[in-house]
Amino acid sequence: MKRFIQFNDKKIDSFLFMQLSDLAKTLTKQSEWEVEFGFQSYVDFPAQKLYVSYFWDNRPETEKLHGLKTDVCLRAIGTLYYTDIDAVTAFIQKANRLSIPSFAKQLLMLAEDLRLEELCKKERPGTKKWFDTRRDVYRRYFQSQAQANLIKSVYTDALFAVLYLLLTSASPLEDVPFIHERIDPMIPWIRQTIGHLFDASSTKDIACLVLLLTEALEDVLEHDMLNTYFYLPQHAYNQEEAHMTLADLKRSSRLNNCDVLDKQKSGDEDIHDQELPTWHRETSDMTKSFLQFELEQGSRTHLLGKGGRPGEDGDQALGIVQGSAQKSSRNEYTRPISLERKQDVRQSGGGEAYGKENRHAEAIFLTPHSPSVQEQAEYEKKKLEIIAYQKKLKKMIEKTLEHKQALPRTDLHFGRLHKKLLRLWTDEQPRLFYKKRTPSPELDAVFTLLVDCSASMYDKMEETKRGIILFHESLKSVRVFHEVVGFWEDSNEAMETKQPNYFQTVISFSESLKKQTGPEILQLEPQEDNRDGFAIRLMTEKLLRRTEKQKFLLVFSDGEPAAYHYEQNGIIDTHEAVLEARKRGIEVLNVFLANGEITEEQQRTIQNIYGKHCIIVSNVEQLPDILFPLLKKLLHKSLV
Repeated sequence: MKRFIQFNDKKIDSFLFMQLSDLAKTLTKQSEWEVEFGFQSYVDFPAQKLYVSYFWDNRPETEKLHGLKTDVCLRAIGTLYYTDIDAVTAFIQKANRLSIPSFAKQLLMLAEDLRLEELCKKERPGTKKWFDTRRDVYRRYFQSQAQANLIKSVYTDALFAVLYLLLTSASPLEDVPFIHERIDPMIPWIRQTIGHLFDASSTKDIACLVLLLTEALEDVLEHDMLNTYFYLPQHAYNQEEAHMTLADLKRSSRLNNCDVLDKQKSGDEDIHDQELPTWHRETSDMTKSFLQFELEQGSRTHLLGKGGRPGEDGDQALGIVQGSAQKSSRNEYTRPISLERKQDVRQSGGGEAYGKENRHAEAIFLTPHSPSVQEQAEYEKKKLEIIAYQKKLKKMIEKTLEHKQALPRTDLHFGRLHKKLLRLWTDEQPRLFYKKRTPSPELDAVFTLLVDCSASMYDKMEETKRGIILFHESLKSVRVFHEVVGFWEDSNEAMETKQPNYFQTVISFSESLKKQTGPEILQLEPQEDNRDGFAIRLMTEKLLRRTEKQKFLLVFSDGEPAAYHYEQNGIIDTHEAVLEARKRGIEVLNVFLANGEITEEQQRTIQNIYGKHCIIVSNVEQLPDILFPLLKKLLHKSLV
C-alpha cells in the first residue's frame, strides 16, 4: 500500500526531510550519512544514520524546525567529530554493573549534549538561535516532567528532570523542589558536583563525573529511571562495529578468534611440495604463499583477500599464470530454455548505479498481450472523447518542437556558389556549388511516458489513461517516436536483498507510430507499490541511447513514492533521479491528473520532487492549456 513518509501514523513534511538530509550531508562532509526519524536523537555508526527525535512533533513550526536542526547539528558536528567512542564504550561497561544503569547513561548523554552544544555554536555561530529555541523548549518540558513525576512518586525521573533544569539554568540560585527525604539532603553536594561538568573538556571527563554522581546516588535511589529522555544506543558504540573497516563490512561471517599475527617472515616466498599451511593461532609462523583462502577460523593477516597482489621480480614463473573462467558458448542441457528467456528480461539494480536506495531493486520487463475486441472498442470511444484536445495539443507540439535538419548537399554542378574556390584551379571538373539544408517534416524529439501503476493511483487511473491516450494520439499524428511504460513494485515478493519492480511497456518506440497501436494502454491497472527513483533512472538510460536532440520524460504520478524500505528516503531518491536526468539533457515533467480536488499536501510533495516542472490538473481538458507555456519555456531554455 502506498503512503507518505510516516512515523507513528504522522505525515512528515517531505521538503523539511530533504532540508535535514542536505544539512546532514553538509555538516558531515560525507554523502553516505542519512537522516531518519526515531524515538530519540542518536547516531548509528555501523548503519551511518543520524536519528532525529519525534519529540519535536506537534510543536509550533519554528520550534519544530529549530529543534530538528539542532538534533542534526549535535550528531553531525558533535557526536561524529567530538565524542570519544572509546570513552563511551568504557562507560557503558561500567554503567551496566550499576543498579541504576539507565539513569547513568541518560545523564551521560545529557551532559555530553550540553558540551557538544557549545562546540556546535562555536564552530557554526549561525546555529545559536536554534539552540536557544531548543533549550527553551526543553526547560519547559522538564519543568512539567518534574512536577508530573513527583505527583506519580517516580523520584528517579523527577531527580533527572531537576538535574536538567540545574544544568541549563541561567541563575546559580535555581529553586529545587522537595523530591524525597533520602534525596533532598544530597542536593547541595549534587549542585557542587554538577558544576564541574561545565569545566569538562572531553567525553572522558564527562564520563568520570557522571560515574561519580551515579555511584553516590546508588544507595539513595531505589529504582532506575522509568522514562527515556536521552538515548545511549549500546549497539552503535560497540567498538568492534564502530571501528569496522570496509573489508570487515563486506565479510559474510566473522572470524571465531580475533588474534593478529605478530611477526611476518621476510625474504623469498616458500615453496611447498605436498603441504600448504594455513595461518592461525596454532601455526603462528607466516609464509608468503601466493594462494589465499577465506577462512572462518584463523588469524588476521596483512595478505589481501579477493584481490590481486602486485607482481615482484622474485615471483616464480608459475606465480604469474592466472586461470580465467569464461561463459560457455553452448547451452547447459540441464536448464530449460524457457527459463533462460525469462531471466533475460531481468535486470538488477547493479549495486548503487541506480541509487543506493535501489541497490537491491530488480527490473522485470513485461510485454502487453494482444488487445481484445472490447479493449479496441473502448479505446475508440476514449479517442472520440479527446479528439478536440488532440488537435489542440498537436498544433502546440508542431509549434514548439524543433524539426530535424537535413544535411546540406555539396559538390553540385549548380546551386549556391561555395566560398572555397581553390578547387577551381586544382580540379579538372570542379563542383563548386551547394544547396542549403532544408528542415525535415519530422520533429527532432522523443518522449517516454512513465506511468505510476501503484495502489494510490486507483482513483486517478482512468483519468490518467485519458491523458496518455491524448499524448499518444497527438505524438503519433506528428510522427514523434515515444513509448508508454507502466511501473510498480511487488510488495509481496519484496525482501531485504531483492525488490522486484515490474515495467510493462504497452507502447514501444518501434511500435509507437503504427496506426493500430493504442488499445494496449488500457491494460495499465493500479497494482501495489512504486519505486519512482529507480524507474526514472532506468527510463533515463533508455532515452540517452536515442539519437533525437530533444528528449522528454513525462511521469504520470501522484508524487507519493513508497516501497520496501523506501518510505522515508523515497522522495529524496526520486528528486535526485530527476536532477540527474535533467543534468544529462532530459527534460523531466510530472503530470498529475487528480480526477477531482488536489490537496495542498499532494501539491507540495510533487513540487518538492519536480520543482516548477509539474502539471497539476483535475482533468484532461485542462492539460493542453497548462502544458503549452511550460513546454515552450523548457524549449526556450534549452536553446539559450
